[in-house]
Amino acid sequence: MDSGARRVSRPRACDYTQAFRKDWDRYNKAGKADMNRAIELMVLIILKKPLGPEWRDHALSGKEWHGAREAHIGGDFLLVYTCDDDYVEFVRLGSHSELFGR
Repeated sequence: MDSGARRVSRPRACDYTQAFRKDWDRYNKAGKADMNRAIELMVLIILKKPLGPEWRDHALSGKEWHGAREAHIGGDFLLVYTCDDDYVEFVRLGSHSELFGR
């Protein structure tokens, strides 16, 4: 797994909001969403890897979501997070209607 680079940037520290923890437990228990794909996305974000177009990552607008981003895990299954160079916080997990009321 040696890509030739010996120096890499430090991974981001991460945390989860209480709402994210509840969302995770609910989706994981239901067994209807691909939680492995959610983990794949989260690891890419933590490691500061570029997200390809399949993730449909974009900034959210509105006062409630200032500074937050949304990425599509699959279909209408979304991850909302905030991050800077050193830290990422996973905010919510769910469908558009669950998260945004639309």
